[in-house]
Amino acid sequence: MKMTKKTYLLLALLVAALLFPILVPNQYYLQILILVFIWTIAVYGLNTITGLTGQLSLAHAGFFAIGAYSLGLLTINAGIPFWAAFVLAIVITTIISFFIGIVALRTKSHFFAIYTMSVGFLIYLIIYKSELTGGVRGLIGIPNPAPIGPLTFESIQSYYYLMLFFLLLTIFFMYRLFHSLLGKTFVAIRNSEELAETLGISVMRNKLLAFVISAGVASLSGALYASYVRFLGPQMADIHVAFEILLYLLVGGIGTLAGPLIGTFIVVVLTQMLQFLEEFRMLVFGPIVVLLILFYPRGIVGGYLMWRAKRAKKQKVAEASSTKGENGNAVNH
Repeated sequence: MKMTKKTYLLLALLVAALLFPILVPNQYYLQILILVFIWTIAVYGLNTITGLTGQLSLAHAGFFAIGAYSLGLLTINAGIPFWAAFVLAIVITTIISFFIGIVALRTKSHFFAIYTMSVGFLIYLIIYKSELTGGVRGLIGIPNPAPIGPLTFESIQSYYYLMLFFLLLTIFFMYRLFHSLLGKTFVAIRNSEELAETLGISVMRNKLLAFVISAGVASLSGALYASYVRFLGPQMADIHVAFEILLYLLVGGIGTLAGPLIGTFIVVVLTQMLQFLEEFRMLVFGPIVVLLILFYPRGIVGGYLMWRAKRAKKQKVAEASSTKGENGNAVNH
């Protein structure tokens, strides 16, 4: 099998990610990358419903929080083993999202966004007011991930590789989804629901499936976050978290495969670099993001793909003109 430049680049990035903790054993950098990995998974979840089917969901922080709190409550209160609780947390979130989606997806465009924002706020209020979740105090003492054979997860390096594993698993899943018939069905719905219906596609069923997948991936991210931070507060379900996840997606590129990873990495790293400005960092960061969205409305990856498509089109036109000219010269001779 012939190796392309893209394949070599992906292999180089994978090797760099695997060797990073060995070559750069700086705990601060590792912590930043762990957060990048966790939030990237959440952004991939949002990209499923917003990028592929075109439905702007603002309940994503709520599903993220449900996954995190489910893991915490199942391990602390119910005493369920970590990995069983981890799986159950995702199952619980997908079941809840199924019933929410049945109602939410009866609305369209900005009504859907408003409804899901209300759902997210309701989840925040439940977590904030409920004694079960600890209310304002939150949950403390979430256990470390249980060992898997000889593998233990106590050091920062072990957490790095654990989060990297789940990120790679998510990217592989998304790659298969993007290139599957189901993924193309989601895109057809995004382009035109009326046309999709005329082709025999069940719009409601497929949008609901995308919504459930989106929530499930978000809950995976939330459960990983809970296992890493080991403390949860109601602010993680706040609407500003949903907008942060949306920002990562906008910067990287909605509906693209690499957009969530690139957008999350850039925004999180840039935010950390501007920490010395404290509360004034948004005065620098805000205009940068606005300019990026103005000049690259489809995000960094989307802008690059458009530029590459235009360049390929120009090359085809130039080759066609050159071929036509050669044929003309041959006839004249």
